Amino acid sequence: MSDITIVDIAKQAGVSIKTVSRVINREEGVGPATRARVEDLIEKLGYRPNVSARSLSSRRSYLIGVVFMRVGAYHYVGEVQVGAMRACRRAGYHMVIEQVDDPGQARGPGLEQALKAGRFDGLVLTPPVCDDPEILAIIEAQGLSYVRVAPDRDFGRSPYVFMDDQQAAHDMTARLWDLGHRRIGFIDGPADHGSARRRREGYMTAMAERGARVKPEWIAPGDFMPLSGLEAGDRLLGLSEPPTAIFAANDSMAMGVLSAASKRGLSVPGDLSVVGFDDGPLAESSWPGLTTVHQPIAEMAEAATEMLIEGFGDPRFRSRTAARQLDYHIVERGSSTSR
Repeated sequence: MSDITIVDIAKQAGVSIKTVSRVINREEGVGPATRARVEDLIEKLGYRPNVSARSLSSRRSYLIGVVFMRVGAYHYVGEVQVGAMRACRRAGYHMVIEQVDDPGQARGPGLEQALKAGRFDGLVLTPPVCDDPEILAIIEAQGLSYVRVAPDRDFGRSPYVFMDDQQAAHDMTARLWDLGHRRIGFIDGPADHGSARRRREGYMTAMAERGARVKPEWIAPGDFMPLSGLEAGDRLLGLSEPPTAIFAANDSMAMGVLSAASKRGLSVPGDLSVVGFDDGPLAESSWPGLTTVHQPIAEMAEAATEMLIEGFGDPRFRSRTAARQLDYHIVERGSSTSR
């Protein structure tokens, strides 16, 4: 129903055009019952506000910026975009992607200019951008509202959305232990990624609780990319006493481990169990299918965007420290078995 207008909504709801406008723009001055009635009609009739017209009649651009540090992790980036887009569409906003390629780029005047040119109403910040003090200072200096996805520090600095990476990694490690594995290798993520640190801590805690001494060589460095998983897998499988199970801190690196095992003529899961973290398309399409932790990436981005939009018009928003936690679960597939 593309010909539905704000006038039609106002008439059917029995309210003024200004009231409908306030509901659309999430402004104060509308009672809960009236707001609910107008929102129901907007949804029922499929009304989509014209962003350009709304921008002219208000101080907003109706643009939400989603900021990434790197876009190599295609599944993660794609899922974040899907989740943020869902929330934007429901509220009549548009999503714009901003990328900070390298810690030495797009800082200072460059980042400031990009944010000003974007005319964003607010930002959703993903790891590791969400923990970068220089970037946060630049955003705050411009008075922009923001919500962070899975921050690792300064939790009182802004609203944020998260899942318990540490507990999820703990549970996956415990699952391997319960399958009879005692030499469990771990492939780490980037040093600047808080989620990588939390997953490593979860692995270490689970092993310590079971009285296992983790040898330094059981932990191999990685960068969340498949090649690093291949190299780390080669390193772990080349040990004099190689692990019987390898836990990669994300699915992309787990794919590299599967290649490393194949190169050495090892059977998965017969000779080696391999597990990951994320539950992206690769986990389902690999052979064997990858046992992994399902991370609700799209749902976290959607929740962060909702929190951001809901906060517009609230002068206390930037001082709020609301947090929303989403659940994870382990997905059992064919890449892991009992020892």
